[in-house]
Amino acid sequence: MKLRPLFTALALSALLSAPLPATETELSSQLSGWFSLNDDLPPTPRLSLRWQPALSLEKALGAEWRLDSEFSLDASTAASAPEWKAADVTGRIKPYRLWLRLSHSRFEARLGLQKLNFGSATVFRPLMWFDALDPRDPLQITDGVYGLLLRYYFKSNANIWLWGLYGNDKTKGWETRPTAAGTMEFGGRFQAPLLSGEAGLTFHQRRLDPTGADAAHGPAERRLALDGKWDLGIGLWLEASVIHQDDPVEAFPWQRALALGVDYTFKLGNGLYLLVEHFFSQAGTTLTGGRENDISLSAIVTRYPLGLLDSLGAMVYFDWRQKQTYNFIRWQRTYDHWQFHAMLFCNPRSDLVADAGGAGNNSYSGRGFLLMAVWNI
Repeated sequence: MKLRPLFTALALSALLSAPLPATETELSSQLSGWFSLNDDLPPTPRLSLRWQPALSLEKALGAEWRLDSEFSLDASTAASAPEWKAADVTGRIKPYRLWLRLSHSRFEARLGLQKLNFGSATVFRPLMWFDALDPRDPLQITDGVYGLLLRYYFKSNANIWLWGLYGNDKTKGWETRPTAAGTMEFGGRFQAPLLSGEAGLTFHQRRLDPTGADAAHGPAERRLALDGKWDLGIGLWLEASVIHQDDPVEAFPWQRALALGVDYTFKLGNGLYLLVEHFFSQAGTTLTGGRENDISLSAIVTRYPLGLLDSLGAMVYFDWRQKQTYNFIRWQRTYDHWQFHAMLFCNPRSDLVADAGGAGNNSYSGRGFLLMAVWNI
Protein backbone atom coordinates (compact mmCIF):
# COMPACT_ATOMS: atom_id res chain seq x y z
CA MET A 1 0.00 0.00 0.00
CA LYS A 2 1.30 3.44 -0.92
CA LEU A 3 1.52 5.63 2.19
CA ARG A 4 1.93 8.94 0.35
CA PRO A 5 -1.83 9.27 -0.36
CA LEU A 6 -2.44 8.28 3.26
CA PHE A 7 -0.17 11.05 4.54
CA THR A 8 -2.03 13.49 2.30
CA ALA A 9 -5.46 12.39 3.50
CA LEU A 10 -4.48 12.50 7.18
CA ALA A 11 -2.89 15.93 6.98
CA LEU A 12 -5.75 17.59 5.14
CA SER A 13 -8.76 15.88 6.68
CA ALA A 14 -7.59 16.29 10.28
CA LEU A 15 -7.34 20.06 10.02
CA LEU A 16 -9.86 20.97 7.36
CA SER A 17 -12.57 19.02 9.17
CA ALA A 18 -12.13 21.33 12.17
CA PRO A 19 -14.52 24.30 12.43
CA LEU A 20 -12.97 27.18 10.51
CA PRO A 21 -13.38 29.83 13.26
CA ALA A 22 -11.15 27.71 15.54
CA THR A 23 -8.47 27.18 12.89
CA GLU A 24 -5.81 29.77 12.10
CA THR A 25 -5.04 29.87 8.40
CA GLU A 26 -2.10 31.46 6.64
CA LEU A 27 -1.40 31.61 2.92
CA SER A 28 2.07 32.41 1.63
CA SER A 29 3.88 32.12 -1.65
CA GLN A 30 7.33 32.43 -3.15
CA LEU A 31 7.87 33.18 -6.82
CA SER A 32 11.40 33.08 -8.19
CA GLY A 33 12.99 33.36 -11.58
CA TRP A 34 16.54 33.22 -12.81
CA PHE A 35 18.61 33.46 -15.96
CA SER A 36 21.99 31.79 -16.32
CA LEU A 37 24.68 31.46 -18.95
CA ASN A 38 28.00 29.66 -18.77
CA ASP A 39 30.76 28.67 -21.16
CA ASP A 40 28.97 25.63 -22.56
CA LEU A 41 29.63 24.77 -26.18
CA PRO A 42 27.36 25.50 -27.90
CA PRO A 43 26.32 28.54 -25.81
CA THR A 44 23.10 27.61 -23.97
CA PRO A 45 21.18 30.28 -22.06
CA ARG A 46 18.79 28.96 -19.42
CA LEU A 47 15.68 30.57 -17.98
CA SER A 48 13.80 29.07 -15.02
CA LEU A 49 10.68 29.95 -13.05
CA ARG A 50 9.54 28.41 -9.76
CA TRP A 51 6.36 28.98 -7.75
CA GLN A 52 5.92 27.60 -4.24
CA PRO A 53 2.51 28.33 -2.69
CA ALA A 54 2.02 27.23 0.92
CA LEU A 55 -1.01 26.82 3.16
CA SER A 56 -0.45 26.67 6.94
CA LEU A 57 -3.21 25.63 9.33
CA GLU A 58 -3.12 25.71 13.13
CA LYS A 59 -5.66 24.74 15.77
CA ALA A 60 -5.39 24.91 19.58
CA LEU A 61 -6.32 21.73 21.46
CA GLY A 62 -6.79 22.91 25.02
CA ALA A 63 -4.30 25.00 26.98
CA GLU A 64 -1.06 23.24 25.94
CA TRP A 65 -1.54 21.12 22.82
CA ARG A 66 -1.66 22.38 19.26
CA LEU A 67 -2.35 20.76 15.92
CA ASP A 68 -0.82 22.36 12.84
CA SER A 69 -0.02 21.46 9.26
CA GLU A 70 1.74 22.77 6.18
CA PHE A 71 0.80 22.00 2.60
CA SER A 72 3.00 23.46 -0.15
CA LEU A 73 3.66 22.76 -3.81
CA ASP A 74 6.75 23.08 -5.99
CA ALA A 75 5.81 24.13 -9.52
CA SER A 76 8.65 24.91 -11.90
CA THR A 77 9.44 25.31 -15.55
CA ALA A 78 12.77 25.67 -17.31
CA ALA A 79 13.85 26.52 -20.84
CA SER A 80 17.27 26.03 -22.41
CA ALA A 81 18.15 27.29 -25.89
CA PRO A 82 21.34 25.83 -27.43
CA GLU A 83 23.01 28.44 -29.66
CA TRP A 84 20.19 30.85 -28.68
CA LYS A 85 17.81 28.96 -30.97
CA ALA A 86 14.65 26.96 -30.36
CA ALA A 87 14.18 26.43 -26.63
CA ASP A 88 13.66 23.08 -24.97
CA VAL A 89 10.99 23.66 -22.31
CA THR A 90 10.29 21.33 -19.41
CA GLY A 91 8.05 21.63 -16.36
CA ARG A 92 6.84 19.80 -13.28
CA ILE A 93 4.59 20.17 -10.28
CA LYS A 94 4.86 18.10 -7.10
CA PRO A 95 4.19 18.30 -3.35
CA TYR A 96 6.98 20.14 -1.53
CA ARG A 97 5.85 19.87 2.11
CA LEU A 98 2.80 18.06 3.43
CA TRP A 99 2.83 17.31 7.12
CA LEU A 100 0.62 17.22 10.19
CA ARG A 101 2.06 17.97 13.64
CA LEU A 102 0.76 17.48 17.17
CA SER A 103 2.84 19.40 19.72
CA HIS A 104 3.22 21.09 23.05
CA SER A 105 6.18 22.86 24.69
CA ARG A 106 8.24 19.67 25.19
CA PHE A 107 6.98 17.20 22.59
CA GLU A 108 6.05 17.03 18.94
CA ALA A 109 4.95 14.35 16.50
CA ARG A 110 5.12 15.27 12.81
CA LEU A 111 3.74 13.01 10.07
CA GLY A 112 4.06 13.42 6.31
CA LEU A 113 6.35 14.94 3.71
CA GLN A 114 8.82 17.04 5.68
CA LYS A 115 12.35 18.41 5.81
CA LEU A 116 14.57 16.31 8.08
CA ASN A 117 18.05 17.65 8.71
CA PHE A 118 20.44 18.16 11.61
CA GLY A 119 24.14 18.42 12.41
CA SER A 120 26.70 21.14 12.95
CA ALA A 121 28.65 21.38 9.68
CA THR A 122 27.79 24.18 7.26
CA VAL A 123 29.25 23.50 3.81
CA PHE A 124 30.25 19.82 3.49
CA ARG A 125 27.92 17.87 5.75
CA PRO A 126 28.55 14.21 6.58
CA LEU A 127 25.11 14.27 8.24
CA MET A 128 23.32 15.33 5.08
CA TRP A 129 21.39 12.07 5.04
CA PHE A 130 17.89 13.21 4.05
CA ASP A 131 18.26 16.54 2.22
CA ALA A 132 20.38 17.96 -0.60
CA LEU A 133 21.00 21.58 0.33
CA ASP A 134 23.66 23.46 -1.63
CA PRO A 135 25.10 26.41 0.37
CA ARG A 136 25.42 28.35 -2.89
CA ASP A 137 21.67 28.20 -3.57
CA PRO A 138 19.97 31.42 -2.35
CA LEU A 139 16.58 29.66 -2.16
CA GLN A 140 17.84 26.72 -0.04
CA ILE A 141 15.33 24.40 -1.67
CA THR A 142 15.48 20.66 -1.08
CA ASP A 143 13.12 17.72 -1.39
CA GLY A 144 11.62 16.32 1.79
CA VAL A 145 11.05 12.76 2.99
CA TYR A 146 7.87 10.89 3.88
CA GLY A 147 7.79 9.66 7.43
CA LEU A 148 6.98 10.14 11.11
CA LEU A 149 9.24 12.24 13.36
CA LEU A 150 8.96 12.26 17.16
CA ARG A 151 10.89 14.76 19.30
CA TYR A 152 11.02 15.20 23.07
CA TYR A 153 12.72 18.15 24.81
CA PHE A 154 14.07 17.67 28.34
CA LYS A 155 14.27 20.46 30.92
CA SER A 156 18.07 20.38 30.59
CA ASN A 157 17.69 21.45 26.90
CA ALA A 158 18.67 17.97 25.78
CA ASN A 159 16.37 16.44 23.18
CA ILE A 160 15.77 13.08 21.58
CA TRP A 161 14.55 12.38 18.04
CA LEU A 162 13.02 9.17 16.69
CA TRP A 163 11.88 8.69 13.11
CA GLY A 164 10.51 6.13 10.71
CA LEU A 165 10.54 6.73 6.95
CA TYR A 166 8.54 4.95 4.26
CA GLY A 167 7.89 5.43 0.56
CA ASN A 168 11.07 7.35 -0.33
CA ASP A 169 12.13 5.54 -3.49
CA LYS A 170 14.84 7.95 -4.65
CA THR A 171 18.34 8.45 -3.31
CA LYS A 172 18.66 11.08 -0.58
CA GLY A 173 21.63 13.15 0.53
CA TRP A 174 24.82 11.09 0.21
CA GLU A 175 23.08 7.91 -0.91
CA THR A 176 24.24 6.15 -4.07
CA ARG A 177 21.65 3.35 -3.86
CA PRO A 178 17.93 3.78 -3.17
CA THR A 179 16.08 2.15 -0.31
CA ALA A 180 14.42 -1.20 -1.06
CA ALA A 181 10.78 -0.73 -2.06
CA GLY A 182 8.23 -1.62 0.58
CA THR A 183 10.70 -1.43 3.48
CA MET A 184 10.89 0.91 6.44
CA GLU A 185 13.83 3.11 7.42
CA PHE A 186 14.26 4.10 11.03
CA GLY A 187 16.69 6.00 13.21
CA GLY A 188 17.17 8.40 16.07
CA ARG A 189 19.26 11.18 17.50
CA PHE A 190 20.19 12.35 20.98
CA GLN A 191 21.39 15.94 21.35
CA ALA A 192 22.51 17.55 24.61
CA PRO A 193 24.39 20.61 25.91
CA LEU A 194 28.13 20.03 26.31
CA LEU A 195 30.47 22.66 27.77
CA SER A 196 29.82 25.91 25.85
CA GLY A 197 27.90 24.23 23.07
CA GLU A 198 26.09 21.01 22.27
CA ALA A 199 26.78 17.57 20.84
CA GLY A 200 24.70 14.93 19.13
CA LEU A 201 24.77 11.19 18.43
CA THR A 202 22.75 9.92 15.46
CA PHE A 203 21.83 6.46 14.14
CA HIS A 204 19.96 5.31 11.03
CA GLN A 205 19.23 1.95 9.41
CA ARG A 206 17.62 0.93 6.13
CA ARG A 207 17.60 -1.87 3.57
CA LEU A 208 19.23 -1.20 0.22
CA ASP A 209 17.56 -1.81 -3.09
CA PRO A 210 18.69 -5.37 -3.88
CA THR A 211 19.91 -6.72 -7.21
CA GLY A 212 17.90 -9.75 -8.24
CA ALA A 213 16.52 -10.45 -4.76
CA ASP A 214 13.36 -9.93 -2.79
CA ALA A 215 13.17 -6.43 -1.26
CA ALA A 216 12.71 -7.81 2.24
CA HIS A 217 16.12 -9.48 1.92
CA GLY A 218 17.96 -6.45 0.60
CA PRO A 219 21.30 -5.81 2.32
CA ALA A 220 21.20 -3.70 5.45
CA GLU A 221 22.88 -0.29 5.71
CA ARG A 222 23.67 1.20 9.12
CA ARG A 223 24.88 4.71 9.85
CA LEU A 224 26.37 6.21 12.98
CA ALA A 225 27.42 9.84 13.41
CA LEU A 226 28.78 12.19 16.05
CA ASP A 227 28.67 15.97 15.83
CA GLY A 228 29.20 18.99 18.05
CA LYS A 229 29.40 22.76 17.94
CA TRP A 230 30.87 25.16 20.50
CA ASP A 231 31.32 28.88 21.02
CA LEU A 232 34.88 29.50 22.22
CA GLY A 233 35.11 33.11 21.16
CA ILE A 234 35.17 31.65 17.69
CA GLY A 235 32.66 29.10 16.46
CA LEU A 236 34.08 25.57 16.30
CA TRP A 237 32.40 22.41 15.05
CA LEU A 238 33.00 18.85 13.98
CA GLU A 239 30.81 16.29 12.26
CA ALA A 240 31.81 12.67 11.63
CA SER A 241 29.93 9.68 10.23
CA VAL A 242 30.50 6.00 9.52
CA ILE A 243 28.31 4.03 7.12
CA HIS A 244 28.41 0.26 6.65
CA GLN A 245 26.63 -1.68 3.92
CA ASP A 246 26.19 -5.37 4.73
CA ASP A 247 26.43 -6.40 1.09
CA PRO A 248 28.94 -9.10 0.00
CA VAL A 249 29.07 -7.74 -3.56
CA GLU A 250 29.96 -4.21 -2.40
CA ALA A 251 33.67 -3.61 -3.07
CA PHE A 252 33.99 -0.92 -0.40
CA PRO A 253 31.27 -1.49 2.21
CA TRP A 254 32.61 1.10 4.67
CA GLN A 255 32.38 4.87 4.19
CA ARG A 256 33.89 7.39 6.58
CA ALA A 257 33.44 11.17 6.49
CA LEU A 258 34.66 14.03 8.68
CA ALA A 259 34.07 17.79 8.59
CA LEU A 260 35.88 20.32 10.81
CA GLY A 261 35.11 24.04 10.76
CA VAL A 262 35.53 27.41 12.43
CA ASP A 263 33.85 30.78 11.92
CA TYR A 264 34.23 34.30 13.28
CA THR A 265 32.87 37.80 12.62
CA PHE A 266 35.62 40.40 12.54
CA LYS A 267 34.89 43.96 13.71
CA LEU A 268 35.82 45.47 10.38
CA GLY A 269 33.42 48.05 8.96
CA ASN A 270 29.93 46.58 9.13
CA GLY A 271 31.29 43.20 10.27
CA LEU A 272 33.20 40.72 8.10
CA TYR A 273 32.07 37.11 8.53
CA LEU A 274 34.61 34.38 7.75
CA LEU A 275 34.10 30.60 7.76
CA VAL A 276 36.67 27.87 7.08
CA GLU A 277 35.68 24.21 6.79
CA HIS A 278 37.55 21.08 5.74
CA PHE A 279 35.90 17.85 4.62
CA PHE A 280 37.36 14.38 4.20
CA SER A 281 35.61 11.28 2.91
CA GLN A 282 36.92 7.79 2.31
CA ALA A 283 35.60 4.39 1.27
CA GLY A 284 37.26 1.14 2.29
CA THR A 285 37.01 -2.58 2.77
CA THR A 286 37.16 -2.29 6.58
CA LEU A 287 36.32 0.35 9.16
CA THR A 288 39.89 1.63 9.40
CA GLY A 289 41.66 0.26 6.33
CA GLY A 290 41.40 -0.54 2.65
CA ARG A 291 41.42 3.10 1.60
CA GLU A 292 39.85 4.02 -1.70
CA ASN A 293 37.98 6.91 -3.38
CA ASP A 294 39.35 9.62 -1.09
CA ILE A 295 37.70 13.04 -1.25
CA SER A 296 39.39 16.01 0.41
CA LEU A 297 37.77 19.44 0.12
CA SER A 298 38.31 22.78 1.87
CA ALA A 299 36.02 25.81 1.85
CA ILE A 300 36.42 29.48 2.68
CA VAL A 301 33.17 31.43 2.96
CA THR A 302 32.94 35.15 3.61
CA ARG A 303 30.06 37.66 3.84
CA TYR A 304 30.06 41.41 4.28
CA PRO A 305 26.99 43.68 4.66
CA LEU A 306 27.42 46.73 2.44
CA GLY A 307 24.49 48.51 4.10
CA LEU A 308 20.90 47.94 5.19
CA LEU A 309 19.86 46.48 1.84
CA ASP A 310 22.97 45.05 0.22
CA SER A 311 25.46 42.32 1.07
CA LEU A 312 28.36 40.70 -0.72
CA GLY A 313 29.52 37.12 -0.26
CA ALA A 314 32.11 34.76 -1.70
CA MET A 315 32.85 31.05 -1.48
CA VAL A 316 36.06 29.34 -2.54
CA TYR A 317 36.33 25.54 -2.50
CA PHE A 318 39.53 23.62 -3.16
CA ASP A 319 39.68 19.97 -4.19
CA TRP A 320 43.01 18.71 -2.81
CA ARG A 321 42.96 15.47 -4.78
CA GLN A 322 42.11 16.91 -8.19
CA LYS A 323 43.93 20.22 -7.52
CA GLN A 324 40.87 22.17 -8.66
CA THR A 325 39.39 25.41 -7.33
CA TYR A 326 35.71 26.42 -7.24
CA ASN A 327 34.95 30.15 -7.09
CA PHE A 328 31.59 31.76 -6.37
CA ILE A 329 30.67 35.43 -5.70
CA ARG A 330 27.17 36.73 -4.88
CA TRP A 331 25.69 40.19 -4.46
CA GLN A 332 22.30 40.34 -2.73
CA ARG A 333 19.78 43.14 -2.25
CA THR A 334 16.84 42.57 0.12
CA TYR A 335 13.54 44.45 0.46
CA ASP A 336 10.46 43.55 2.49
CA HIS A 337 9.11 41.20 -0.15
CA TRP A 338 11.83 41.14 -2.83
CA GLN A 339 15.32 39.72 -3.09
CA PHE A 340 17.72 40.16 -5.99
CA HIS A 341 20.86 38.11 -6.52
CA ALA A 342 23.70 38.44 -9.01
CA MET A 343 26.15 35.51 -9.00
CA LEU A 344 29.43 34.90 -10.78
CA PHE A 345 31.12 31.51 -10.77
CA CYS A 346 34.29 29.94 -12.15
CA ASN A 347 34.29 26.21 -11.53
CA PRO A 348 35.45 22.95 -13.13
CA ARG A 349 33.10 21.55 -15.74
CA SER A 350 32.31 18.54 -13.53
CA ASP A 351 30.98 19.95 -10.25
CA LEU A 352 32.39 17.54 -7.68
CA VAL A 353 31.29 19.89 -4.88
CA ALA A 354 27.60 19.48 -5.77
CA ASP A 355 27.98 15.73 -6.28
CA ALA A 356 29.97 15.27 -3.06
CA GLY A 357 27.38 17.21 -1.14
CA GLY A 358 24.54 15.23 -2.60
CA ALA A 359 22.89 18.28 -4.14
CA GLY A 360 23.28 17.16 -7.71
CA ASN A 361 23.11 20.82 -8.73
CA ASN A 362 24.98 21.67 -11.94
CA SER A 363 23.74 25.27 -12.11
CA TYR A 364 27.24 26.51 -11.28
CA SER A 365 29.38 24.30 -13.53
CA GLY A 366 32.00 25.94 -15.73
CA ARG A 367 32.37 29.72 -15.90
CA GLY A 368 29.39 32.01 -16.07
CA PHE A 369 26.77 34.07 -14.25
CA LEU A 370 23.29 33.68 -12.78
CA LEU A 371 20.74 36.45 -12.14
CA MET A 372 17.82 35.77 -9.81
CA ALA A 373 14.75 37.62 -8.52
CA VAL A 374 12.64 36.30 -5.63
CA TRP A 375 9.21 37.59 -4.54
CA ASN A 376 7.81 36.52 -1.17
CA ILE A 377 4.16 37.23 -0.37
